[in-house]
Amino acid sequence: MTTFLLAKILQTKANMSAVEKNAERRKRVFVGNLPADFLRITAASQHQQEAADQQAALALQQQMVGVTYAQNASGRLSITVAQAKLVKNYGMTRMDPYVRLRVGHCVYETHTDPNGGKSPRWNKVVQCLLPQGVTHIYVEIYDECSFTMDELIAWARIPIPRAVMTGETFDDWYPLTGKQGEGVEGMINLVLSYSTAPATPYLYPSVAPMVMVPTPLYGMRPTYPPVTVQYGPPQPQMQPVQAEEELKQIEEMFPNMDKEVVKSVYEANRGNKDATINSLLQMSE
Repeated sequence: MTTFLLAKILQTKANMSAVEKNAERRKRVFVGNLPADFLRITAASQHQQEAADQQAALALQQQMVGVTYAQNASGRLSITVAQAKLVKNYGMTRMDPYVRLRVGHCVYETHTDPNGGKSPRWNKVVQCLLPQGVTHIYVEIYDECSFTMDELIAWARIPIPRAVMTGETFDDWYPLTGKQGEGVEGMINLVLSYSTAPATPYLYPSVAPMVMVPTPLYGMRPTYPPVTVQYGPPQPQMQPVQAEEELKQIEEMFPNMDKEVVKSVYEANRGNKDATINSLLQMSE
């Protein structure tokens, strides 16, 4: 009986010692109650912030050149990004390719073709303004990655055919450059057409212009010559009072949009009320 009680006491002390050790460990780990939104990102605020950063970058770019993009446009270029045939699938799974186009100082982007692999299809029509003096477009194909930076797979510098500038529709395949070598990474199918009809900025584009830096593929980076764009005379600036009134009207039209986002988009469109409304409608979709 005495032996049983002694064993029971020793077991109780061991259990208490284990409980105390666990409590001490918890004190070292926990620093207090965590907030309810810990490690959570609100999708709406993140989307608005990304859109504001994008539009702010575009506004800065326009301030550097001193004039709006539409003032220097000779016409409207329609680019249909149909499909591509790539020679290799990079990565462990099928690639998710998408395309970025650069026309002058603006960059446009297609949607991603999930599991497109070596034969992605987009059939994306991009309507963009063609600045005076621009004779080439630049194409980049990326593989969309979930946990790492998107990888640049292939690229090309494509001259705009003279037949397109005279009103013809041009459908052709163009060679791509990449890790495999110059012009042997695959082919991309583009359909080009041109119109001299005047266009309004942010009304025709099916995707908003973006300012981006290419991500190198395994240390490789495409080398592009500088783009020569001819600029027209600067336009007179809007009066501050009138600009404030228009900005207030736009904010009332988009009550659920952050005011800083509205202001950034308004500045990016250089005080163009209609263009700002069109941009905000695209962001709200």
